[in-house]
Amino acid sequence: MSSSSLPLDPPRPLIPLPGGQGLRGILWQAVLVIALLLLGWSIYHNMQANMAARGLQFGFGFLGRSAGIPIGESIIPYTPADTYQRALTVGLLNTLRVAVLGILLCTILGVLLGIARLSSNPLLRGLVGAYIEVIRNTPLVLQLVFWHAIVLQLPSVRQALNPLPGVYLSQRGVKLPVFVADQALFACLAGFALGLLLWLVLAWRERARQRLSGERRSTLLPGLLLTAGLPVLAAAIFGAPRWDWPQLAGFNFEGGVTLSPEFFALLLGLVLYTAAFVAEIVRAGIQAVPKGQWEAARALGLPRGRIMRLVILPQALRVIIPPLTSQYLNLTKNSSLAVVIGYPDLVSVSNTSINQTGQAVEVILIFMTVYLLISLFTSLLMNLYNRAVALKER
Repeated sequence: MSSSSLPLDPPRPLIPLPGGQGLRGILWQAVLVIALLLLGWSIYHNMQANMAARGLQFGFGFLGRSAGIPIGESIIPYTPADTYQRALTVGLLNTLRVAVLGILLCTILGVLLGIARLSSNPLLRGLVGAYIEVIRNTPLVLQLVFWHAIVLQLPSVRQALNPLPGVYLSQRGVKLPVFVADQALFACLAGFALGLLLWLVLAWRERARQRLSGERRSTLLPGLLLTAGLPVLAAAIFGAPRWDWPQLAGFNFEGGVTLSPEFFALLLGLVLYTAAFVAEIVRAGIQAVPKGQWEAARALGLPRGRIMRLVILPQALRVIIPPLTSQYLNLTKNSSLAVVIGYPDLVSVSNTSINQTGQAVEVILIFMTVYLLISLFTSLLMNLYNRAVALKER
């Protein structure tokens, strides 16, 4: 046997240790943990020294001081005499308002665009494709500035555009009608929530029945009757909810709800931008479903709309949900660009707080933690939904 065919001995460690590979792995991990702790202590010590040189002390006591920050729009009552904690809470709620509405609207628009992207109509398919390519390849901050400039070019209040009854577009933003928050509205909302819950229970029972017997009755009609009938019953008992319609009074509108130019431009830009990515995710998810599913559904005589709703989309969801979760997270984090157009979100209020107090480390830790928690909560909800629609072995 030649020397070249002899088996090679494994390399030996320079310092033999008892316990083999397992003990060496533990020692290396211990060394890494100690190095990280030393690095963290060095960073903290350096931060303390720099803050002390500027007459500052690390801590969150400044949150109880009066902020003196004027905030143009707020969901909760706020005045500049309130504390920094209250001001940051206002910024957080403004961020959540944009994120929640943006996620809902971009999902609806993205699904419609994704389906239209696969249309047999070449004109519709081409227009949607052009929209997606332009939006996806243009910086978001540029789009936000563009939409903000467009909103500011709208007519004055007296010449406000009125595209729909009760909807007015002007330089001061968008005026919309809104329900009056009274007992009748709360009763109808409670009836709708109860009807929706009963619909979900009914659908769960039918799925369990299908697993046992292979038969399943449609819950669409009973569910619609519950979600529509219970609010009607509540309205008959407590009265119908009343609308608060905006009306022009002098140089401004009274009544209704106002979407400021900054909020409207931010929401519009985020929705249009994210919907382009959602559309491509939906298109890819639909195309991932085997063509045999289409052919089998057509062989059963199902119309195209029902094939898409009942056969294709439920299977495509398993491909769509993971990347869709990333887009929801991106939309929430991209809302921090609101500072460019003057919308008082969490980052904008935080920047002002840093400039006034000098507590940069503490404020940055606060909004980093907030964005982390929002992202983790969004991921948790989407992972639970992804687990619910995933294929299950029997």
